[in-house]
Amino acid sequence: MHKGRVEAFSDAVIAIIITIIMVLELRMPEGGDDWQALLPLYPIFLSYVLSFLYLGIYWNNHHHMFQAVGHVNGAVLWANLHFLFWMSLTPFVTRWMGENHFAPVPVALYGIVLLCSAVAYYILERTLIAAQGDKSQLAMAVGAEIKGWISTACYSVGVLVALVWTPWVALALYSFVTPSSG
Repeated sequence: MHKGRVEAFSDAVIAIIITIIMVLELRMPEGGDDWQALLPLYPIFLSYVLSFLYLGIYWNNHHHMFQAVGHVNGAVLWANLHFLFWMSLTPFVTRWMGENHFAPVPVALYGIVLLCSAVAYYILERTLIAAQGDKSQLAMAVGAEIKGWISTACYSVGVLVALVWTPWVALALYSFVTPSSG
């Protein structure tokens, strides 16, 4: 099966997810036209920036991953849908986290969605490698997966930290992982 349809579909879904975040998250400030009017929006803005970065990194990585493969099969299609499902929850958790000023449960749920997206991406990657072979270009490019395991650990710790200590440390962990995800 040719990979082009999967790429086009995934690009469209990710573009819609990014658009939903842009539409839902960034609203006009109420009560003024000065810098002070923007201060109440800082949690929403920070949530938006973090989610936009994550979605952009995933879109970029997804694109590069599919450039390294020649064909897909039914298992890849389902693994890709699984990944897109978890990504599609990003607008909901982004909004909930921002509107609740980084309260523990929304920050933890945000981390759970990040964690599940990372696991789903890993499953997609492994499914693509299985379809291409262990000596494929993708298998060689992926290598040892050290960044992926570090990210997964940071998300897991972040979820726990958000619930039992402080959401701000969880957000720092989620943010720390962002640059290393690309």
